Amino acid sequence: MAHMVEDARIFDAGRLLEVVILVLMATGAVFVFSAGANVSTNYDLQRFYDFTTLKQMLFFPLAVIAMYVASMVDYRRFGFGGGAIRSLTPYLLVLSMILLAAVLVPGIGIERNFSRRWLGVWIGPAFVTFQPSELAKWSVVFALAAFTSRFAQSMGRFWKRFVPPCLVAGAIVGLIITQDFGTAAFISLLTFLMLLAGGARLWHFLTPLPAVAVGFYYAVVTSPTRINRVKDFFDPDIISHQARQSLIAIASGGIWGKGLGRGVSKYGHLPEDTTDFIFAIIAEEMGFVGAVGVIVLFVAFVVLGMVIIHRCRDRFGKLLATGIVLSIAIQAAINIGVVTVVLPTKGIPLPFISAGGTSMLVSAAAVGVLLNIARGGGGLLSCDQRIDLLEATAIDSRSGGGTG
Repeated sequence: MAHMVEDARIFDAGRLLEVVILVLMATGAVFVFSAGANVSTNYDLQRFYDFTTLKQMLFFPLAVIAMYVASMVDYRRFGFGGGAIRSLTPYLLVLSMILLAAVLVPGIGIERNFSRRWLGVWIGPAFVTFQPSELAKWSVVFALAAFTSRFAQSMGRFWKRFVPPCLVAGAIVGLIITQDFGTAAFISLLTFLMLLAGGARLWHFLTPLPAVAVGFYYAVVTSPTRINRVKDFFDPDIISHQARQSLIAIASGGIWGKGLGRGVSKYGHLPEDTTDFIFAIIAEEMGFVGAVGVIVLFVAFVVLGMVIIHRCRDRFGKLLATGIVLSIAIQAAINIGVVTVVLPTKGIPLPFISAGGTSMLVSAAAVGVLLNIARGGGGLLSCDQRIDLLEATAIDSRSGGGTG
């Protein structure tokens, strides 16, 4: 009887989620390598870290390690159940703010494409860069999940429960927005959704709304690049070079694509082909079928994430899993929307696929925490497997299977 119940009811969402993420990361490694191809490239393996395509091949196994290491850490250590001081989350927040402030200091922060978003350090012969806004994004998700679960019964109070997390998220957004408008807007959206899921009232958001709107309006109008992006998007007679080349790449792929490595848009036609517009390269080389396959993988991630959220018995686990799933799903939707010119151009990478070590490593670690939630905080069996096992044992006991 126990085996019949176990076979009928066990559905290990965590294991399936691992497979989905590993396939996404492997897809990213393959297509970043393909997109980075250049007829003039002469690889010097003694300067391995200088080449984006080769770096991504290194980030793939490192991200896998980060995911499995994070999956071994009990997710409850990020909550406020044992007090804020004993939680890991406040330290992540403080570290994020320090790094974000350091990025803004000339001579410390590294400037690329007129934006200062990176910190760098020499590790032997390699110059390693790190993007603190990626860590800050996940720190906000973890902090909001911990705060709203700790004060679940009183989240209806405006000044004591709604304002404090908004101030923390606002400070992080304020440090990011001058250099990275897209990530700042994304964190603001995540903050809204997390607070709403955590029990905040809709009317709470009306009070800070004017200040938020003014802040984002100022950030847009003071940047010619952002203004041009908005104008190009709303003017049907104007389309930016990136958007045009992205659509050409997608359209030229047809149903089955040109074949892996046979795309031509990557040869100087499509800017940011290894990062923000990697999905266009996939569509060109693997066609409509390949593009839909990537979308199906993200849909599978969302579905499996929802299963984990539903089965989790802990409020903090539910909220944290919700934040992780929302973050990755929204990033994927925005990136694909930008590439297909449904949304204005934003610097949001496609999770696990776009080139970028910081994004892949911290996102993989976040998914590792989600896997730990699926296992109920630790152990070799998943949370739902242990429940099934307990139920099977109870049935055996009632049927007399445990006597004799």
